[in-house]
Amino acid sequence: MSEQLGIRVALVTGAARGIGKGIAASLLRAGWAVVLGDVDESAGLATAEELARLGTVEFVPLDVADEASVQAMVEQIEEDFGRLDGVVNNAGLADPDSGPLEQLSLEAWSRLLSVNLTGAFLVSRQCIGLLRDSGGAIVNIASTRALQSEPHTEAYAASKGGLVALTHAMAVSLGPDVRVNAVSPGWIDTRPETLQASDPLRQVDHEQHAVGRVGQPEDMGELVAFLLSPAAAFITGQNIVADGGMTRQMIYRE
Repeated sequence: MSEQLGIRVALVTGAARGIGKGIAASLLRAGWAVVLGDVDESAGLATAEELARLGTVEFVPLDVADEASVQAMVEQIEEDFGRLDGVVNNAGLADPDSGPLEQLSLEAWSRLLSVNLTGAFLVSRQCIGLLRDSGGAIVNIASTRALQSEPHTEAYAASKGGLVALTHAMAVSLGPDVRVNAVSPGWIDTRPETLQASDPLRQVDHEQHAVGRVGQPEDMGELVAFLLSPAAAFITGQNIVADGGMTRQMIYRE
C-alpha cells in the first residue's frame, strides 16, 4: 500500500526512546511511514502505539549487532512495505564512560563497537538494494565525542569516530544512487518529559550553549528529516555537528 500511495518509508534503529524516538516523530510529521527497530521489544511496541497518532508506524524487533536479526528485519520491511527510502542508524550503547583505559576489557570494547559501529555497517549493507531502488539516503547518528573527549571514553569515541569515517566511505561507494551523511549531536536531554519537568537541568547547563539551551531529541529529528529529504539532494559524505554551538566556544578555567 505504501508503494501505491507513494509514501516514503524510513527505518530508524534504536527508536524505542531518546533521540531515535524524536527522529521517528519528526519523520512521521513530515509524512513518512516509519519502521521502529529496537532490541527492547516492550518499549518499542509502546513507542509505536504512542506515535501511531502521527502516521503509519510499525515496530520490528532488532539487534543491530546480530546479522540474522538485521536480515529478518529487512525482510519484514520488504514484506510489509515493498520499499525503503531512508535509514537512520541511531542504535547504540549510550554510556560513554568505560572506565580507566588500563581496566577496559576487550569484551567491553568489542561489545560497544559491535553495536555502535558494526551495527550501522550491518544495517546499511542489508538495506542497500532497497535504497538503490528508491534513490534513498542513510543518516548515521555519531556524536561530538568523535571530535573531542572526556577521560575514560576510548571505546565510545572510537566507535563514533569510526562511524563518521564509515559515513564518507559509504557516500563515495554508494553514490550517486544513495546519499550518506552523519549527524553528531551534542548534549541532548533524552529523559522523559515528566522527568525533565520534575528534575530540570541547571541554568548553567543551558548557558554553556551558544543557543542558550540544551538540545532535545526533536532537534535531531528535524535535521535528520531534512537530510533524508530531496531538499538535501546535494549533500552527501558530511558530518553535521548539532550541538547548540557548545564545541565552538573557547572555555578557560580561571
